[in-house]
Amino acid sequence: MNSTAQKISSELELTQHEFWNISHQTAEFISMLIKISGVKNVLEIGTSNGYSALWIADALKDSNKGGHLTTIEFYEKRQSIAKENIEKCGLSEYVTFRQGRALEIIADLDFVPDMVFIDANKSEYIQYFNLLKDKLQAGSIILADNVVSHAAKVADFLDEIKNDKRYQSQVLDLPAGLLMALKLV
Repeated sequence: MNSTAQKISSELELTQHEFWNISHQTAEFISMLIKISGVKNVLEIGTSNGYSALWIADALKDSNKGGHLTTIEFYEKRQSIAKENIEKCGLSEYVTFRQGRALEIIADLDFVPDMVFIDANKSEYIQYFNLLKDKLQAGSIILADNVVSHAAKVADFLDEIKNDKRYQSQVLDLPAGLLMALKLV
C-alpha cells in the first residue's frame, strides 16, 4: 500500500464504529486472499466510507492481474466519501461505484464476479446469496462479514450456504466473524 493509502486507511480505522468498517485484521486477510487466489473481478456489497474498497482495490492493483472492484452502496453520502478516499489513494481506475439498492443492482450485473464480499444489510444476506449462487463459477469465493456479531440476523443465510452442497464454507475467527465460502462446482 502506498503511503497515501496507508495514511487514509489509518484515518478510516478511527471511524470504524461510525461507518461500520471491517476490522484491520479482516482487511489484511481479504487483501492477502486476493493476492494469492488469482481473483480478478470483485463485487463488494456495502461500500460505506470505502475502507474495505481501499484494501480490495489495492490488492487487485498489487496482484498485477488486471483486476477490478465493483462496489455497491445505498447511501449517496457514504458513496461520495468512499469515492473521495479511493481517488486520494490513486486507485480510481480499479473501482466502479454503483449507488442504489443492492438487490436491484445485483439482479442486473453485467459480469460474473470471482469474489463477492458482503457487508451490507444483514437481513438481506440470504437474498444476495440467492441472486448470486447460481451465477458464480466454480472457484468463486464468497466472503460475508458480521456472521458472528449479527448471527441472529444472518442465520438463514448461514443455513442456506452451509447446506448448499455446491459450496464449502467456514466461519473464520476474525473480529465480527467472517464467513468464507468456495464454490466447488
